[in-house]
Amino acid sequence: MVKAFTPSRLTLARKRRRMSGKELAVRTGLTSVHISRMEKDKALNIEESTIDSLAAALGFPREFFFGDDIDVLGKDDVSFRSLKAMTAKERESALSAGSIAYLISDWVSERFNLPEADLLNLSHEREPDAAARTLREHWGLGEQPISNTIKLLEFKGVRVFSLSENTKNVDAFSCWRNDVPYIFLNTFKTAEHSRFDALHELGHLVLHRHGKAAGKEAEIEANKFASFFLMPSADVVSRVPFITSLNQLVKAKKRWGVSVAALAYRLHKAGMLSDWQYRTFCIQINQRYGKTEPDGLPREKSVVWEKIFRELWKDGATRASIARDLSIHETDLEALLFGLLGATAPNNEVGKPSLSIV
Repeated sequence: MVKAFTPSRLTLARKRRRMSGKELAVRTGLTSVHISRMEKDKALNIEESTIDSLAAALGFPREFFFGDDIDVLGKDDVSFRSLKAMTAKERESALSAGSIAYLISDWVSERFNLPEADLLNLSHEREPDAAARTLREHWGLGEQPISNTIKLLEFKGVRVFSLSENTKNVDAFSCWRNDVPYIFLNTFKTAEHSRFDALHELGHLVLHRHGKAAGKEAEIEANKFASFFLMPSADVVSRVPFITSLNQLVKAKKRWGVSVAALAYRLHKAGMLSDWQYRTFCIQINQRYGKTEPDGLPREKSVVWEKIFRELWKDGATRASIARDLSIHETDLEALLFGLLGATAPNNEVGKPSLSIV
């Protein structure tokens, strides 16, 4: 049976490439009206040459446009930290990346047994620090630092994807889909920034699951959750001496794998830095380091995705063959996954092996 053209996939591909209908029309030699009709009318008869033009202009295999409808993420379904600064094209492109991640996740889930979600609904907690403490206790983490946030999240059933969005306006976002939590991290940020982003999004997942995770208040709550989750009170109080210099902060931050700014914020919230000290350190951090991070950490890598792809490589699968199975371009696969594998990502169908994280 020949599959019909799927209008929603054209819309998704266009938004992923940050194109308006008018821009796509110019690139394909079509009219904006024709583009609009193709995105709305499932019964429209589209010529083969037109489909080829769309595929070439958008950088998607022509087969992509004939698949089933894909779950679409709306801006109200996820937590974006800087909606005001974000352009509509940036937002729609990131959301479209999430929809493509769904394709990848479903494809992998058919072949591997992935960890099940083990998150709590903590929307009833009145304070983010209490929620962070509750989840730490549930996961048996005690007061110890977290060595790898991505590994922890994956082990607890969160599907973590990378976002190769070359813009400062898209930090990260998260969402629930069919009781499976997803987190998307911008890999252009520093390692410390990404660690904090990951726990910030975890905060949204457990604090705001049944409500709209947007607005200043929700972002403040997620920030506090991440701060307390990464730097538990008892550990901070026992490990950090009386702080008198920025160098002390730079040295101390390594224990928790956070930025020097995040540690200063945490110490201020713990009452260990006065308002005046905190303001002074913030000014010094900005003047001395700007957007960089002193003594930066190596970027965290995924454990689950590395295990999955090593198994696939053993059976002769390649990035190209996996992308072909998904009817997406290889670069779209790499953008969502290989930012989590680092420079040691393996270069090269399995039954259904279980994955475990030690």
